[in-house]
Amino acid sequence: MTTQDPVRWKMIYLARRNPALAAGDFAQAWREHSALGRQCRNVQDKVLGVTQCTRLRDTAEDGGLRGASTDYDGVNLLQLRDLTVATDLWNDPETLAIMRPDEPRVFSTYVRDFTLVCRERVLRDGPRGAVAVFGFVRRSPGISKIEFDAAWADGPIEPWLAAPALQGALRVIHNSVVQTPPEGYDYDGIAEWWFASADAARAAFAGRDIRTQLPSAYAAVGNLANAVFMFTHVTHSRP
Repeated sequence: MTTQDPVRWKMIYLARRNPALAAGDFAQAWREHSALGRQCRNVQDKVLGVTQCTRLRDTAEDGGLRGASTDYDGVNLLQLRDLTVATDLWNDPETLAIMRPDEPRVFSTYVRDFTLVCRERVLRDGPRGAVAVFGFVRRSPGISKIEFDAAWADGPIEPWLAAPALQGALRVIHNSVVQTPPEGYDYDGIAEWWFASADAARAAFAGRDIRTQLPSAYAAVGNLANAVFMFTHVTHSRP
């Protein structure tokens, strides 16, 4: 990000579905939940974009990508008008009356309990593909938050792209967590690696564990042993 680039803010979910909801029904239930936002004027005014990414299961529970988590069901990206939206939405009367009561139908708990607020940094500005691999990363022991952010959010871009696995990624983004995360979601950074297809992503990582195929910059500041990697495809987006 250069000094001329506008700062872009996001809310990112790392979601589990309601256990009573079949895995195959999750994406549709999630779309139905998102549609309720049309009734909330402030959601439409303050959330500029939504991208719902559901975990791939078409080859195996991990989607055929070694190292991908099977503990969660989806990742949601909400592009915000500004940072104040991240607080306003939790207190918005329409959202509380219309969307919050529907959350337990779709998710394992309320959305606020698994949402992270982030600043976005685009490392490779290509088109968004149909498939995304996400990395939810905690900083390594001995690395301060300031040191982590200096590398992740503001350091040179090249070291974060310097691996064969990422050469085929159409779009690469780092998101820096900027507010206190919910309990159990104490991540410092969230990476997005976008690919044209699931097969393209599998080919990029060459059948090996995701952790072993990333540039060394990730291991230098992140604790990859307890990172969560999600292999997903887009199942709903707007605009």
